[in-house]
Amino acid sequence: MYRYINTKQTTLFHNIGMPRPTKAIRQLPPATVGALQKLGADLAVARLRRKESLRTWAKRLGVSLSTLQRLEAGDASVSTGVLAAALWLISRDGELGHLAAPEHDQGALDQDIRQAVELGRARAQASAESRLRAAARTREEG
Repeated sequence: MYRYINTKQTTLFHNIGMPRPTKAIRQLPPATVGALQKLGADLAVARLRRKESLRTWAKRLGVSLSTLQRLEAGDASVSTGVLAAALWLISRDGELGHLAAPEHDQGALDQDIRQAVELGRARAQASAESRLRAAARTREEG
């Protein structure tokens, strides 16, 4: 028995064993979906260049044939563990440690810069006001 889940692209899911996609997966931007599809296709090419069948790779990964096919199709609901295992099979798992490294988090770096600029402006303003108050006191005393 099958059911259809309405998303941007109608996708067919089995009632048994196939969880409904999470809201996060349904809301992925098109560029991200495209990147996952390219990653899946690249993994398929890596498998083919190694002259390994779908069945052999699925067995090596410890997943079903359909899970491997979904991975190679760029299905976002395939677990990160399966993706990591596939990257390990082609000796690319070392890259995982760099994907979300803080030093490459441009959004957070931009926010840090904005906060530093605001702090600098606030301190400059406070310093200018302090100098004005000191000058006014000096005039009153003199």
